[in-house]
Amino acid sequence: MSTHSQTLSQPDPKRWKALFLLCFANFLVIMDASIIQIALPSIQESLGYTQESLQWVMSAFLLIFGGFLLLGGKLADLYGNRRIFNLGVFILAVSSLFAGLAWNEISLNIFRGIQGLGSALIAPSALSMVMRLFNFSTPEKEKALAFWGLSGAAGGAFGIVFGGLITGFFGWRWTLFIYVPLSILVLILSPKLLQKSGQRLKGRIDYVGAALATASLMLIVYGIVSAEHSGWTSSNVVISLIVGVVLFLIFLIVESKMKEALLPLNIFKTPNLGIGNVGVFLTQAAWFPLIYMLILYLQQVLQYSPTAGAMAVLPVPLFMAFFIIVVAEKVLAKLGIKMTMVVGFVILGLGNILFSQFATVDGTYVISVLFPSFVAALGNALAYLASTTASVSEVEPKKSGLASGLYNTNFQIGSAIGLAILVAIAGVATASSTAGSQLVALNEGFQQAFFWGGIIAFLGAVLALLFTRSPKQEESNR
Repeated sequence: MSTHSQTLSQPDPKRWKALFLLCFANFLVIMDASIIQIALPSIQESLGYTQESLQWVMSAFLLIFGGFLLLGGKLADLYGNRRIFNLGVFILAVSSLFAGLAWNEISLNIFRGIQGLGSALIAPSALSMVMRLFNFSTPEKEKALAFWGLSGAAGGAFGIVFGGLITGFFGWRWTLFIYVPLSILVLILSPKLLQKSGQRLKGRIDYVGAALATASLMLIVYGIVSAEHSGWTSSNVVISLIVGVVLFLIFLIVESKMKEALLPLNIFKTPNLGIGNVGVFLTQAAWFPLIYMLILYLQQVLQYSPTAGAMAVLPVPLFMAFFIIVVAEKVLAKLGIKMTMVVGFVILGLGNILFSQFATVDGTYVISVLFPSFVAALGNALAYLASTTASVSEVEPKKSGLASGLYNTNFQIGSAIGLAILVAIAGVATASSTAGSQLVALNEGFQQAFFWGGIIAFLGAVLALLFTRSPKQEESNR
């Protein structure tokens, strides 16, 4: 009997320790996008970035990460999850060291991009291993996915807290150096806790598809991230988005005709995989900008220091941890994927609307921040867990890397698109405000962004209601 069939028929005794390691790696990957945010002013001062070029510290990472996720998932299926995972962690460790030692703008941007490449190998292979480890038991799989969802949410929120503390005490370079020992720790534990992949996909890499997918996703991400600073109507944004979308359409046409496609389109026949990925996209589009706007509101309107602002956000990942582990899993088991998604999106939308009403210039921490955070975190926990489960739980094991790459791509691009759109809305609202005070005008922008974040979540509820199939529908279709 092969190792692969053993892992499917009988549980790996080390699976919970392995899950912890994989979730920790996912935590590091997601944290990498947020830990450096609070350090940006220090980096600008140290390396001489202009206000316009500073975005590349973030964009270089997101661009390569988002662009290579589909390829990373396919490589995991072809060459083995553990091998690609370890390669990604090694790349992350080396690039983090050189990014921390960066001597000018270009060097930091290059090594941030290589960090993104390492992360694009880690994320899909790690989620694929989670799926394989818990494939034998639906209740355990749902619990494992809850922990996975928590690790991503915690990485985004704790990254801001750690970034503030590390930059304040040790300087911005340590927001990058910290990845070296943590990555080495993962590499040491990996052979002890993670089994080698047994049966792998036979086949070759679809180089045409890989080039088209990577180029199109990178152009789309570049256009979105640039829109934050240049505006949606600037020529480089419009051209990037149009060319990116055209290349993606060509990619889909090519994939429909390829024998060994990078993205076999029949994967979308998997029950609820399509709507699950849309759900992941929309949860991130509503949630990620909320955290971003909340930090700006705390610092720019309520006048918190960066460290105090970071600590003020700390309850948010704690709420998420509580809701995902204690509440969301039970709700999912009771209501099923469809109604959990619908209810989660509605509550997430209400949380955003509460922020738009209560986040005022003379707001208090409990009413303006803590109460709406509690509501939004509950909604996000429900919608995110249900969407994640729908995205990956029904996929056949040999395509788990590909499904994980698809899921992570929607996670990242949802964050980027949501942020770019809501930052643009906030900017327009602030600029067109008739308020005499600049502070009031700024706050009106944040309130508009929170409001439209709520609309995105309500859209998610409508789509989940219309397109998520319940188990009874599945049976009647067979």
